[in-house]
Amino acid sequence: INFFTDENTIGTLCYSLVVAATVTVCCTLVAYPVAYILARSDIKKKNVLLVLFIAPMWINFTLRVVALKEVLTMVEGNLAYHPFLNTVLGMTYDFLPFMILPLYTTLYTTLEKLDKSYLEAAADLGASPVITFMKVTLPLSMPGLISGVTMVFLPSMTNYVILDMLYNSTYIMGSLIGSYFHAYDWNSGSMISIVLLAIIFLVTWATNGFSEEETTRGAFL
Repeated sequence: INFFTDENTIGTLCYSLVVAATVTVCCTLVAYPVAYILARSDIKKKNVLLVLFIAPMWINFTLRVVALKEVLTMVEGNLAYHPFLNTVLGMTYDFLPFMILPLYTTLYTTLEKLDKSYLEAAADLGASPVITFMKVTLPLSMPGLISGVTMVFLPSMTNYVILDMLYNSTYIMGSLIGSYFHAYDWNSGSMISIVLLAIIFLVTWATNGFSEEETTRGAFL
């Protein structure tokens, strides 16, 4: 009751959802073209290029954020003036490989098995390349896209370490939970964790159902 009636907790939840949604959209806009080009290209060393994109995952998280902070400081000066922008940039930089990898895997498998007669038939019927992409390629790549969205959206709601390291004074759900535990209010912190766990479960359940539907549709195509 306290969680859903307190303006501060509801405001933090809404802000966390906005941050997570923005980060997810940014990662998708960058990762999908990269994964699509790598999957469609005839480059013999495309796996090497893929490794270059996911290599930051092998570097210590703290080092990556500190390096990004130095770059942003050179560009912006005082990072505290742009808290939302810095949060989105930091999380996008951190979670981008988690979006590229499942998208590339799905697109490579999809395009490898895709009968080119579908694309030829769409062109013969007057469909533009954009319409063909929206009607054929995009539905077939939805399982990988949904997997990437799940891997980016849910952690973005709780990863408050990036906010702290980029001098962001705003709160997200992870920050709120941590503040209760630092104040030794373990009951409230645990309660919010359970609420967040329920939200994560609902999002995962919904995306899995949608992913199965799109997979069935793609198999039918």
